Amino acid sequence: MFVKATAPIVNLSPCFGLKSGYKHRSVRCLGTAADSSVVNGVGSNTRIGAVLEVEKRELVGSKVVIGGKSRFNDQKLEPLWDDGYGTQSVKDYLDLAKEIIKPDGGPPRWFCPVAGDGNDGPLPDSPVLLFLPGIDGLVLGLILHQKSLRKVFEVRCLHIPVYDRMPFIDLVTFVEETLRFEHDLCPSRPIYLVGDSFGGCLALAVAARNPGIDLVLILSNPATSFDRTQLKPILPVLEIMPDTLTGTIPYLLSFVMGDPIKMAAVNAESSSIPNLEKLSDNLTSLLPRLSGLSDIIPKATLSWKLKLLKSAAAYTNSRLHAVKAEVLLLASGKDNMLPSKDEAQRLSRNLQNCKVCYFKDNGHTLLLEDGINLLTIIKGTSKYRRTWKHDFVKDYLPPSMSEYRSALQANGWFQFATSPVMFSTLEDGRIVRGLAGVPDDGPVLLVGYHMLLGLELAPLILEFLREKNVIVRGMAHPALFKLNSNNDQFSYFDLMKVFGALPVTPSNFFKLFSSKSFALLYPGGAREALHRKGEEYKLFWPDQPEFVRMAAKFGATIVPFGAVGEDDMAKLILDYDDVMKIPVLNDYLRKTNEQGIRLRSEMEGEVANQDFYFPGILPKVPGRLYYLFGKPIRTEGRENMLKDRENAKELYMQIQSEVEKSMAYLIKKREEDPYRGVVSRVINQQLSTPVHQVPTFEP
Repeated sequence: MFVKATAPIVNLSPCFGLKSGYKHRSVRCLGTAADSSVVNGVGSNTRIGAVLEVEKRELVGSKVVIGGKSRFNDQKLEPLWDDGYGTQSVKDYLDLAKEIIKPDGGPPRWFCPVAGDGNDGPLPDSPVLLFLPGIDGLVLGLILHQKSLRKVFEVRCLHIPVYDRMPFIDLVTFVEETLRFEHDLCPSRPIYLVGDSFGGCLALAVAARNPGIDLVLILSNPATSFDRTQLKPILPVLEIMPDTLTGTIPYLLSFVMGDPIKMAAVNAESSSIPNLEKLSDNLTSLLPRLSGLSDIIPKATLSWKLKLLKSAAAYTNSRLHAVKAEVLLLASGKDNMLPSKDEAQRLSRNLQNCKVCYFKDNGHTLLLEDGINLLTIIKGTSKYRRTWKHDFVKDYLPPSMSEYRSALQANGWFQFATSPVMFSTLEDGRIVRGLAGVPDDGPVLLVGYHMLLGLELAPLILEFLREKNVIVRGMAHPALFKLNSNNDQFSYFDLMKVFGALPVTPSNFFKLFSSKSFALLYPGGAREALHRKGEEYKLFWPDQPEFVRMAAKFGATIVPFGAVGEDDMAKLILDYDDVMKIPVLNDYLRKTNEQGIRLRSEMEGEVANQDFYFPGILPKVPGRLYYLFGKPIRTEGRENMLKDRENAKELYMQIQSEVEKSMAYLIKKREEDPYRGVVSRVINQQLSTPVHQVPTFEP
């Protein structure tokens, strides 16, 4: 469905008019919904939107009100929200392109993806996101991602008609005017520029000319390396190719630009065992549609686009030094069109604030391939923010259902091998299976034992999501947020941030409790997670009970818990003491830790000895993970009493004792579990049984 504007300056919810121009011609703003629910209506069900003049806008506080109605939804995202990933694919892209590429006599313009009912506006104070397309010039480059993005951004997508011949510098000016218009509306918010290939050049050029505007650039295989393109030998051939052979161009370009298998796999119901039948059907239906690329990029347009790419790369490269914006660069390892991996390294050296994420198995059209969820990448790299600085609490977006499923898939082997079982304690002291004894409403602080390498973390987070639909925000050592700050693949540490991990700081504690969140704290920290031989299930807690006093200030409920099972999964054969006896390696570790972020540096003894290292581990035939959440300890109404340091310390010692009792209970009771070992579970239990339903001992 297209929502079409009929006036040069219009407002369409959630699209709004842009007063811009090209050679003194006013530019129209078109709204489009490329949703699967309305795809069939494209072209045949065009409707005229309500026209509201831009002059009727009023800025009220930080929100924009249009005709008396906020353009934001007064809502928040709940855990496991539907982000729509996988509901659209490259087939939808090619089908919709047939309508969009029809000659319309118009210059470049902006489209706004909207839902069929128009009721999915972004969250309050959402930043604006401007999508700048690749060589195709189509507005549809975000078709796989727009459903999720429009929940947390005000999305505008640039469309460059097939027969338009606007020079690169004029395109820069066009986007620049829109950028400044948005900045004037909400100067305190960042503006996002998502540039795909050619659009990456356009985004960098605009950023270089506007260093005073707070910009976040997300560049997917930017075409700044076009002078080193791997297609260079055949480009002259493409330009002089006879018209009778131009039908082969789309097939050549399609296999050079992206991986058809990954494109077809987008909605093939990803799981640990791929749905080969669905994948085959998708691929079979996709390949015939590739002939449509000859209409998207006909021979004359291709010749123009190649010249445009050359001028764009030259212009942009000469101005990289002027880019002040925050940059997230997505680079493919199997880009057959551009040397994107090498170019990413070059750009990271030349840009002042650039982070690179590599995707080693993807092709040039990264945003149209399976396994790439753009919003997940933005969240995992801590690039989503509503103000000048990222806030781990206020800017946090809970995991969606597709992210939850992906995490289950990624942790599937571990979940199966360890079959985590969780118990909790009711108010009357009874121990039951499941999390019924844990409060449903926050603020809640979970305090427990940190297993070797944090083996207990993923099952705990996933189970709280599954059973209670609650995201547990793990308080982690700040050094963990620096591990992937350099150029690297999207990693487990990035995924931790998607599922709530944040640095352990007093201000983050304050914000979590203020927002009635569930927080997870390990007082033993790195010293427990990187313990020595023979120290499993031994607590290394500091003397200061500061978290107790902070929890009491907000009336938070404290839930102590124990977790056991690491000794059933791994044997520690090389610990910190062993590593420090190895020449060269010990000097390296000592120097690395001295340069890193230090916590508890004012303390003495073992609790202060939190050097990071990677232990040597010998895997075992897996046993099972067990968790016991103790009886909740309520601090509400005890604020004044717990202001006293001695009272707070007494409660602190009680919590520590409860954690130790929980682990002692589990170590004893697991001997009664006939399903403790993975072999016994495989022999006696159907493989299709969900891990949370695998039997265990009676509490």
